[in-house]
Amino acid sequence: MKKQFIVAAAVSAVLVITAFGSTASAASGKRLFMTCTACHGKDGKTPIMPTYPKIAGQNKAYVLQQIKDIMSGKRANGQSVAMKGVLVTPTGEPRFSDEDLDVLADYVSKLAP
Repeated sequence: MKKQFIVAAAVSAVLVITAFGSTASAASGKRLFMTCTACHGKDGKTPIMPTYPKIAGQNKAYVLQQIKDIMSGKRANGQSVAMKGVLVTPTGEPRFSDEDLDVLADYVSKLAP
């Protein structure tokens, strides 16, 4: 199970860097969501591991707050470690703008649960 977690984290990081470079510009929610699919599934409701949450249809404000908490380190449970690596650079700089995160949270909230 730990090996799956590490593989998922690595895949997610590669997706982010490949798709967006070091800092994402404003993009469509669908494009930004590509980063999430490695762990949460392409529909947001079929995660690769049972401990990963189903996020499709989740409240926009909640999604946005969880992302911000993971980025800041306020939320640091086991599943958040991989996600933080996707959201911030090794030096702690955000990979996504506030606008990108808002667009992403909006997109997730509109996915069918």
